[in-house]
Amino acid sequence: MACFVVPAGEAIITTVAEKILEKNGSDKTKELSSKLKVLNGMLWGGSALLAFEHVWHGEVVPFFPFLTAMNDPADTAEMLAEMSTVGVTMALVVTAVWAVGVGISSVIKRNIKAPEGGQA
Repeated sequence: MACFVVPAGEAIITTVAEKILEKNGSDKTKELSSKLKVLNGMLWGGSALLAFEHVWHGEVVPFFPFLTAMNDPADTAEMLAEMSTVGVTMALVVTAVWAVGVGISSVIKRNIKAPEGGQA
């Protein structure tokens, strides 16, 4: 019903963090900012796709209260339960996949900079 709201909320937070780091100016923060940009793309893209799917199924509408589950208290409770289980899980999985990708790219970069044998 509204599981896309959780990854979108994380995307808002990481976008703000990315912009703050980008303005800091040091090389280290700019590198982290570029990594956060990838996470933001994953979160925003997934949230947009899920939001479209919910619009397609009539669960999100272009008029107040926007989420059809907000019209009935029983549906609202179900929506909040879905957000706290499915939405949080999706946000954690996307972040974990991103973290693994960052880790792999760091290992690859380190191996390219200092090949075996110690000669660079």
